[in-house]
Amino acid sequence: MHLRRLLPILFLMGPLACATGPGLRAPEAAVSSVQRKAGELRVMTFNIQSGLRGLEGVAEVIRASAPDVVALQEVDVGSTRAGGVDQVAELSRLTGLPYRAHFRTTDLYGGAYGIALLSRFPLEAMEQYPLPVPRGAEPRTLAHAVVTVDGREVSLYLTHLIRRPFNGDARVRQSALVARLMAKDPRPKLLMGDLNDDPDSRPVRLLRRELRDVVAATGGARGTYPMPLILPSLRIDYVLACEAFTPVSSRVLHVAASDHYPVVADLLLKPAPEQTPAVAATAAAASTAGSAP
Repeated sequence: MHLRRLLPILFLMGPLACATGPGLRAPEAAVSSVQRKAGELRVMTFNIQSGLRGLEGVAEVIRASAPDVVALQEVDVGSTRAGGVDQVAELSRLTGLPYRAHFRTTDLYGGAYGIALLSRFPLEAMEQYPLPVPRGAEPRTLAHAVVTVDGREVSLYLTHLIRRPFNGDARVRQSALVARLMAKDPRPKLLMGDLNDDPDSRPVRLLRRELRDVVAATGGARGTYPMPLILPSLRIDYVLACEAFTPVSSRVLHVAASDHYPVVADLLLKPAPEQTPAVAATAAAASTAGSAP
């Protein structure tokens, strides 16, 4: 059998899902002292496998990379599997990224299971959108939060698409909805997460119509999910950016803290486009009219 057909059959993943909670700040966490130049942003996406290999190891990987924002997948809150620990709060404490949110889609092992955000910026305007799944399949979600970077609002989207193998059509439907929802958002935006498909797949190609694959754009295209024996690693974890960002660099970290490798990307937020004289004059006239007695 051709290797490409073998890969989905051999691809094994742990239990998947997604989850939601308010944007919280860990009062005991020290705000990151990392200094960035204007417009610079470092993000990470990391499927942490419910911390089965130890949250301390996950936190160490995050701290070493010093990201501004981390999108996490496969995160437990209060489950017996996690020993009752709120993994998002604990990772916030251990990494010094003070703002956090958990987006729940299902309950597993007596707790909430899903995806999450850690950030050194306050998380605002958080929303969660259910994604289509086949009947009886695990729920999936698209999560959204807004942060302010150098005075500009930036939208962060994160997701974890339905697992392989044999769910390609469902991932296409999920990607199509993600693309439609993001297209309605005029802000600069990023999509991060475990898309459970390779770069040339239909779901990923659909998202790349409006977003750039930062890893591919910066020459760092390496596998993010190691396969057994001599099979090549799969690249299924992504940072995708709209045209408001310039991809600067990226790297896949070959660490043993999870069954996935995290992806780190450095981006530069372009200056906001200036208003044309006509638009500026219209805005000024409207402002004057609104202030008239």
